[in-house]
Amino acid sequence: MNTLKRRTALQAACVSAPARQAHGLDALPVRSAFHVTEREVVNPACVIGPGQRCEHALVDAELNQRLSDYERRVRGRFSGIVDVLKEISALQHAQDFAARAQRLAQERLGYTLPHHLLDDAWVSGLDMKALHAHCIFQSFKTCVDQTEADQSLWLSRMALTPEFLADCGYHTVDITPCADGRLQGLLPFVFRMAPNSNVYLKAYAGVMFDVETDMVDWAHREVERLSGGIAGGESQNYLKIAVYHYSSSHSHEQGCAFHASNDKQAVESAKQRLDELRMAIERTYGVGAAPDVLLVGLDTDLDSLRIHLPDADGDVNPYRYIDTAEIYRETIGLSADAARAHIARRVDDAQKMDGWAQGRGDMCAGMRQLVLTLTEANLSQIEYVIHHHQGRYIVLGHDEEFICAGEATDYVQMRNKYYFAHLDTVEEGAADIDVGIKIFNGLNVQHGLAVPVLVHFHYSSRVPGSRERALKRAKRVKAAIEARYPALVERELLICRMALSDRFQTERCVFVDEVVADSGH
Repeated sequence: MNTLKRRTALQAACVSAPARQAHGLDALPVRSAFHVTEREVVNPACVIGPGQRCEHALVDAELNQRLSDYERRVRGRFSGIVDVLKEISALQHAQDFAARAQRLAQERLGYTLPHHLLDDAWVSGLDMKALHAHCIFQSFKTCVDQTEADQSLWLSRMALTPEFLADCGYHTVDITPCADGRLQGLLPFVFRMAPNSNVYLKAYAGVMFDVETDMVDWAHREVERLSGGIAGGESQNYLKIAVYHYSSSHSHEQGCAFHASNDKQAVESAKQRLDELRMAIERTYGVGAAPDVLLVGLDTDLDSLRIHLPDADGDVNPYRYIDTAEIYRETIGLSADAARAHIARRVDDAQKMDGWAQGRGDMCAGMRQLVLTLTEANLSQIEYVIHHHQGRYIVLGHDEEFICAGEATDYVQMRNKYYFAHLDTVEEGAADIDVGIKIFNGLNVQHGLAVPVLVHFHYSSRVPGSRERALKRAKRVKAAIEARYPALVERELLICRMALSDRFQTERCVFVDEVVADSGH
């Protein structure tokens, strides 16, 4: 089939209604409370008909396969937990129950279970809530321990590398997505950006990051830059990216929970936070000191992006953007060079749009190159969802395994693995925690399972006393979370554990509960 005919056929498939039964969607298990029916699925980025393949010239098919292998490996560590626990529950009255349960857990899950929960089961039955939470935490710890092996599958093929970001003029990229678990795979999957020490990721509910905290982070990197601690930093800038999210098919139910699924409020609130950060830095340190900013919207149905284009002054506008799902449909079937030329035209046309949304001139060359490459990289993720998730995620809503409170880890990069609440104290992060608890009331509590909460903080092994102070912070936050939700604690429906990680990798997400108990702290 020649290029024109191939493009026409594939574009027709991309805008047609989905053949749900042909994809086997109804047979897939779903844990989320939100299911998709045939009538509700609207306009996936592309739909594959019988005998068809969507293969975009700019898509890294090898990277997509590696990410699929990574996803299958990570999810596989959690997917068998319920079945194993059901089997163990059926064995609890056997004479050699504890030994058989431990063998089953070791063989199927890769770790053993707490002895006291098994040894005492004959008295009052198994504590399934505690066993389930233990398995969730241990499976996550397995993922942490296997980080290098897991991420080696895809890390070397990321499109947005530290070197590329430096070429665009950025020594640091500070990204704040919403804390929603659907954004947990943002870096390697959606952005195709390599996690590294120059990329900060701090999630807040509704993208409502703390301006003062971000000013401190910016000032810290500015000191490093001015002191020569950042190679090439004298000619580079700091970039802040805010990532809100929305649902293209169910905007009123599956948008941002913090903003009550009000997409207009989500985008305008994120923009306002970026404006406040720039204003605060310029008022404090002088005009011209503010970092560059970028506003990005993520359609969590498709993993496509709305990239809001800054103008020459660095200002972004909620209505001046490009949509990567549209660009994917427009460029499927084109050659790589033709597709890149089309992306460039779309970006340049958006900068020159008429009306009040038009900015004051074009963005700088480095930002333009970042936008072009981010757009191209995201096309691979759109096709990833097409090939591996039938064009639109079956689980449109929440499907997280646990809540992580405190400081995020970058060891597991996966959609809907956990809900994250960035905080130093529960008081400052109350809104984030409350949203997470509300989500898990539907996912776990209504089914008799506890809400697993991992309180995690980093420390620096180079700083005397840092680990002890991080442990005290973790203990305070754990106690405050339990105090905030006494009804759940009383019913044993909230199970908290604490973990610490060294920024210089001597420890990775090490559970400290047992250490605290044994030491008498």
